[in-house]
Formats: sequence, C-alpha cells, structure tokens
Amino acid sequence: MNKKTAVVGLIMAFSLTACSTGTSTESGPGANSTTAPGTTPSSNPVTLKIGLPGGYDITSKKLIDNFQAKYPNIKLEIEETPWADFVTKIVTRIAGNNPPDLWLQENAVILGYGKRGVAENLEPYIKRDLKTEDYVSALTSAKLDGKIYGIPHGINPGALAFNKQIFTENNVPLPTDNWTYNDMIEAAKKLTKDTNGDGKADIYGFQAGNNITLGWLPWMRAYGGSALDPTLTKATFADPKSIQGLTAWADTINKLKISPTREAANTGKFFENGKVAMTFFQYATQVSLNKNKPDLDWDTVKIPIGMDGKRFVPMVVNQWVMYSKSKPEVKEAGWTFLKYYLSDEGQTLLSESGTSLPVKKTALEQLEKSTSKPANKKAFTKGIEEAGGTLDENPSWNEWRAAAGPILNDIMDGKRTPEDGVKEIQQKVQQVLDDNK
Repeated sequence: MNKKTAVVGLIMAFSLTACSTGTSTESGPGANSTTAPGTTPSSNPVTLKIGLPGGYDITSKKLIDNFQAKYPNIKLEIEETPWADFVTKIVTRIAGNNPPDLWLQENAVILGYGKRGVAENLEPYIKRDLKTEDYVSALTSAKLDGKIYGIPHGINPGALAFNKQIFTENNVPLPTDNWTYNDMIEAAKKLTKDTNGDGKADIYGFQAGNNITLGWLPWMRAYGGSALDPTLTKATFADPKSIQGLTAWADTINKLKISPTREAANTGKFFENGKVAMTFFQYATQVSLNKNKPDLDWDTVKIPIGMDGKRFVPMVVNQWVMYSKSKPEVKEAGWTFLKYYLSDEGQTLLSESGTSLPVKKTALEQLEKSTSKPANKKAFTKGIEEAGGTLDENPSWNEWRAAAGPILNDIMDGKRTPEDGVKEIQQKVQQVLDDNK
C-alpha cells in the first residue's frame, strides 16, 4: 500500500484551474442535465471513461462486462493501468483537466481530491437513491466536512492469520477471537524456534508489519494511543500511550526476538513459506496466498484485544471517485455504474473476486458462508463490524506518513529508541498538519 500511495501526495501541490469546453463545473444529481433528480437516467447513448489502477486484478472484469450488458446505452471506455503508473499519471491528467470520469484510489487520496474540488460530492446521489441501512458504515467513509467524495470499491480489513500446523506441532492452543495482545505475544515466544542450533530463529512466532496498516498504528491503538487526535489536526505520536505501543511493536524484533527483522521480512515471504506462526493479515492477501500455497493449513481470528481493553481492526477502503467536471449526463451514467456496483449482483461479484469485502450487508452475510480459505471470514466481517477503523486519514495523509516513515523505520530497526524518535516525528507531522490547514 505504501508504495502505491507514495506518489499521490504530489497532488497536494496542484491548483486545478484548467478548463475545457467538454466539461461542466456544475455538480449534484441532475445539474444541467435532462435527467431530473429521482428519475432514471436517459436512454440516450453516453460514453463513460473508467480508470482501473491495477486493472482486472483488482476490479472484477465480470462485473464490468455484466454492467455493460445491462446498460448498453452507456459505452464504457476502460483504462487499465498498473497501480504505480496510474497514481503517477493521474496527477498530470487532473492538472490537464482530462482524467477518467470514474476511477479508484485510497480513501485518504480521495479526501484530498474532495478538498481541492476534483471529486464530485456524492452525498446527494446517495440520499436520493440508496438505503444506507442496507450497508455497513464504510459506505460513507469518504466523508469530509459533511460531503461524501467516494463510494467504496471494497474494504480491505486486517485480522490475525495463523499457521495451524506450527501451533499443533508445538502443542500450543490455537488463537481465538478473545485473545489479547499479551496472549499473542506469549504464544509467539513459545513458537519461536531455532531448529538447526545455529543460535538464530528459523521459525518465528510472529511477524511485525512495517507499515501503518499492519504495523505501528495497530500497536499504538492497542495501548490507547494514536497518530492523530480525533480532529485529525494534531499529532499525538508523543502521547505516552502512543510511545508504549511503538515500544511494544519494536520489541517484537529487538528485545523479544519473536519477529524477523524489517530487512529480512522485505526479502522473504515468511508466513507463506511456513516460517512464521502468526501475522497481521489483510483480506486481499488471501488471493495470492491461496494461489501460491494452496496446501498451507491456515486460518484467521480477529485482531487481538488491546492492552486498553479495546479492539482496533485496521481497515483500508479504496474508493471510486467521480470527476467533478464531467458533463452532467456522464455523471448520471457514472452514478448508474456505482449503483450497480453497490447492488446485490455487483457486491456478490466483488465478493467472488476475493480482492475486497463488499459493503452491502447481504453480500457480507453470504461471504461468511464461503468455504474457501480462510474458513473464518468472520474474523474480517465481524471484526470491522465491531471495531473497524480507518488509518487516521485526512487530506494530508500521504505527506505526514512520508514525514514519519523514515524515523519509524529506524525505531523498528533498533537504531533509535521510541522515546527519542517520536520527538522528531511529532514535530515533523505537526508541521505537515499545520501547513495543510
């Protein structure tokens, strides 16, 4: 995720002043359109340009094809692009006023687009056509200042994945949804083994993540800390509870030695290769894991309960964004696509792809009955229902993460103590927040 989003922060430097004769600055359902709010879209032919970063590996081709068959008057022009290339090029295309009419990116990026007038406010469309009670709360996760700038492409939450064979061979009870971080750490100590007697672990009890989603933020939250305050305008890295979380996170490597180092983790697929008993695991990863290691005996439980007695389940939400300057009839066509995406059929097809969890409750309930690995999909679905949270996302999310990242790496590598490192992180992150008020 970090690699995909790093370049997108450049968007913050652009002022979108370009105009062209093929666009409209009006927004809202039916603005300057022959389609009145509350009625069905016109059957007149219209072309809708859809950008697909990551192509059909991320967005189901069957879903796109089924929509095209259902709405032949809406001609789709699909732009497939590798994710890293897309997030680089979209900056230039927005500045030139020629992006796709619809595309998807991370939630925090979409919030930045909304703040800068790039993204259409979809709140009126949602209010007009959807029953929000049919969906989980992530439906409106792209909300900023009372406006909603995206529709979820899908939810990618975290859970605790575990290798059943390693637990069984060492007579250690399997994890449960009631586990705490202490339970996880104690089990990891028992499961870390030097099997060849060279003084180095060959099997690790846990693998610590080195990013915000599966690494330092869940540990900070587990101790009652956070990166930003509830207003998302004040850095809280220097809060004693945040420091406790960062210390426990780094200790898995440097003190307890129950986790491989950051360097080793970057070069070896420890969980996939049966060398790690437990790790925090994003839902989408199961696609490649099941493909590469179909015989691996593994499952998931909810992210453990934190030291503060609360659970925090990290949740990444990619969002569909509608370009605010597209023509009114194109916006209505785009909304027709988004409504289909959120329909029972569209959400079922999303579930079948395995790349994300749907946001419609009926589709989530159906997914829980699936027999593909992991068997316990409720670790994800019930996890986000109970304690799902986004990643302290605000319009300057990419920038403040970039400021904190190198220092957090030093803390994880044992080159700096958390107490020392957070002093600099606090200052750098707060400066970014103040500069982006």
